[in-house]
Amino acid sequence: MILTKCGYRCDLCLAYKGNIEKEDKRQILSDGWYKYFGFRIEPEDIMCEGCVSCDNPKLIDNNCPVRPCVTSKDIKNCAYCGEYICDKLLQRIVDYDEKINFDHKDISDEDYENIVKPYESKKRLEEIRKRIRR
Repeated sequence: MILTKCGYRCDLCLAYKGNIEKEDKRQILSDGWYKYFGFRIEPEDIMCEGCVSCDNPKLIDNNCPVRPCVTSKDIKNCAYCGEYICDKLLQRIVDYDEKINFDHKDISDEDYENIVKPYESKKRLEEIRKRIRR
């Protein structure tokens, strides 16, 4: 599992460089982001090395407020932050029940796996927070 600073899973993300190299599904991702999240990035512009991959990775969103914040605090991800959930994370966090713009009954299993599951960050971050509080 490759977890981003905000709790997304690179290893599941169709924009992740390694996944594009295995099987290019960027058109599916472009369409899915538009359908479920309301924004579109053209397929040819989709490629991400992952925010944890190196010091200066190629990212989908170079203006992400979370990565520089987490990096400056020298923590793994937002789950380890004393300010969890802050305004920066609120700009990126995805909660299946609260944030996704669709009727849950209408999402196919394939769309869930390709478009939603990689970005369900709130659930992942909450699980980490439970483990570290023990």
